[in-house]
Amino acid sequence: MHRNNDNAEELDLPPSKTKIKQQMHDLQDIGERLVGLGLDKLRQIDLPERLVDAIIEMRRINKFGAQRRQMQYIGRLMREVDVAPIVAMLEKWGGKSHQHIAWLHQLDRWRDRLLESEGALTELLADHPGVDAQRLRALVRNAIKEKELAKPLKSYREIFQVLREILPEQALQISE
Repeated sequence: MHRNNDNAEELDLPPSKTKIKQQMHDLQDIGERLVGLGLDKLRQIDLPERLVDAIIEMRRINKFGAQRRQMQYIGRLMREVDVAPIVAMLEKWGGKSHQHIAWLHQLDRWRDRLLESEGALTELLADHPGVDAQRLRALVRNAIKEKELAKPLKSYREIFQVLREILPEQALQISE
């Protein structure tokens, strides 16, 4: 019993510094891919104007230190953006398979269903009994609050990451 209490306490802890740092590097990597796009493709992606301006500014910078700082800034701006549609578009342009894109859209639809209906969460938990139901419920509740209060959609994005772990790409393709 004592171990279960420890696990419950661990769920309330914020993510480790290592995990946060890895997430920031991932966002910077996506930002670097955006910097490499042409202006026409960049405009096809729904990005905040500040981010577009930062990407355009990055192209003008030619000193290494300044480039590094600008990429860190782009990474910080990326925290405020839902990266799933951006990644899907980059992968589409990069020649990734239609199945992979369909899988990302499927995850996006699941996330929307979770936010709209409690029955969706029950269905997901029934199909995947190993899922941490308490954590997922908390994420859904927080995402709804964030949306209502017009706060950054941190939990909304985290739900997508949890769904990526729960619903592997191969399993979705086979079941459809």
